Amino acid sequence: MSDDPTIDYAEVLRDFGLGKGDRRAWEESGLPAEAFADWLTDRVARRPTGRRAREVYGDDNTHDFARRAILSALALSREDHLLDVGCGGGLLLRDALAAGATATGVDHSEEMIRLARERAPGAEVVLGTADELPFPGGSFSAVTLSIVLMFLADPVRALGECRRVLAPEGRLAAYTSSPALRGSPAAPEPVASRANFYEDDELTALARDARFSQVFVANDGGGQLLTAVR
Repeated sequence: MSDDPTIDYAEVLRDFGLGKGDRRAWEESGLPAEAFADWLTDRVARRPTGRRAREVYGDDNTHDFARRAILSALALSREDHLLDVGCGGGLLLRDALAAGATATGVDHSEEMIRLARERAPGAEVVLGTADELPFPGGSFSAVTLSIVLMFLADPVRALGECRRVLAPEGRLAAYTSSPALRGSPAAPEPVASRANFYEDDELTALARDARFSQVFVANDGGGQLLTAVR
């Protein structure tokens, strides 16, 4: 591992709420200096890891605006079986259980899986990826993605997987950020440069390309709620 002398690593980490343990993790990674931005994006967003990640993704206030929008759109009931793709710390799973639904989560971060099982002990939480969901077709009545779409390399494939695991008339609700929020506190650098931002019509097109119907995007100050039906 070789540091870039032009980067104040301690300051960058501090800006993201990270500390000495994270600095040590970077040093122990053995990665070259040019990989730092990707490593940081993984640690705080794409594959959250470390003490700070547990604190952030287990906090009730983290992405609460996205959870509220998603849950309002879905109006879950006891008849629902929800799949949360990229479930993070499990707060959406917890809220789905509180609404009476059955809840399942999938994430590719083992640390987030452990946290989700703690925060939503009544949910099933498994290791997996959005582009190859480990579930049979037609297993769920609702699928959610909260601040996940922006980090997917192939969003149409992932949305196609969401459609596959939905039962007929199953609902999709996904919350993401528009280009208007690129570089803002909601999507700061270097995370923003590693994320994908879509205008409303582009987001609509992604869902339609994945063969969803009744596609609609609600935009509230740059926060986008995509809803659709299988």
